[in-house]
Order: sequence, then structure tokens, then C-alpha cells
Amino acid sequence: MSAESLPERLDNLPVDSKEFLQLVSVDFTGTYNVYLSAKDERLKMTRLSMSLLSAPFAAAIALASTQVVDPLALTSWEKIPEYLFATVVAFGLLSVLPFLRLIEAVNAHMRTARALNNFRLLYVVQLKDHFSALGWSPNLPVDPRYPETYAPLAWPGINVLMLSVVNSAYIAVGTLGLFGADPNPAVLMVVIALLASVHYFVYYVRANVSRQRRLPQNPFHFPNVET
Repeated sequence: MSAESLPERLDNLPVDSKEFLQLVSVDFTGTYNVYLSAKDERLKMTRLSMSLLSAPFAAAIALASTQVVDPLALTSWEKIPEYLFATVVAFGLLSVLPFLRLIEAVNAHMRTARALNNFRLLYVVQLKDHFSALGWSPNLPVDPRYPETYAPLAWPGINVLMLSVVNSAYIAVGTLGLFGADPNPAVLMVVIALLASVHYFVYYVRANVSRQRRLPQNPFHFPNVET
């Protein structure tokens, strides 16, 4: 590596050092903002889901404390009022909305991060010789296929998995109770598994739809670097 200091090597670049450092600064700032916004959106949707899922418990406590419902009736499946089961179903269905919004937050994060990688790839190709002269390369992804859209073991995937199971449990329990069906554990587990599979199938399809999206029109026929 040359004995020149970094400021001296920056001054010897064919491009202005201020412009070079501005590109790097914008990249780091953009990447940080993307991850921060995606994390904030996921936290908001998770809190909203938890608020909706806790509503039936709050309603049961309020009804029992005001003597509208006998507290002992809540300990027996047959004695629980039908409107409480209806409340469980209703809020289980309502919690599907933040579940879908959570998927959109993951998609928005993925698309924005890929766009940054695509932009970064354009100027990294042009400045690769200058990077070599500096003895430095940007520690940032340049692959427009990254990040992956479907990551079940990452935080968004685990969050979606757990919410799908909880939503399915609410809908299954509420529906069986509303129709007066016998709460057989085996039947209940099968219904929950089927509903959770539907939830997760929606996430899988929606998160991977970008792989099959149509490319935008290109009237100038310049080469497309995104895959």
C-alpha cells in the first residue's frame, strides 16, 4: 500500500474528493434510514397486533368486574357467552390487518435496500479504479438481489410466524366456541395449523412477488443491471 495518507490520495483522485465522500456519506445515511424505518414500522405493527389481541381479555375482565358475566362462567367452555367468542373471532380477524401491513413493511425495506444496492453498483463500477488507488473498498452490499425477500429465520420472518399462529388460535377458538363445537385438542390444533398455513402462505407469496414483477419500460434501451 502506498505511504501516502488518505487525504493525499483523495486529492489525487480524478474526481473531486468532496463528491467522493458525499457518495459514501449518502450511502451510509440511506442504509441506516432504511433499516431504522423498517424496524420502526415493524414495532408499530407488532404493538398494534398485541393491542388488538389483548382486547378480548380486557372485555372479559370488564364484564366480570361489573357482574355482567359470572366470573365462574369463564372457567367453563360451555358457560362462556357466545358474544365473548364472537369478540375473540372479531379481534382475531382485525389483527390480520397489521399482519398484512407488517408484510408490506418487510417488502418496502427489501425494495428500498435493493434500490440502494443498485445505485451503489452503478457508481462503484465507475469508481473501482479509484477505490484501488485508495486501497479501500466500500463495506456495503452492491448486489441488487440483496437482501433476500423470504427469510423465515430472520426477525421479520419470526415475527410473522408468531403473529400467524396467534391470529389463527384466536380465530379457531372463537369460531369453535361460537358454533358450540366440542373443544377437542386435536381438532383445535389442526384448525390452528391450517389457518397459520394460510397466513404464512400469504406472507410467502407477497414477499416473493417481486421476483416475478415486470420490468419498467426502457425507451432508451440502456442496460438493466438489476436481476
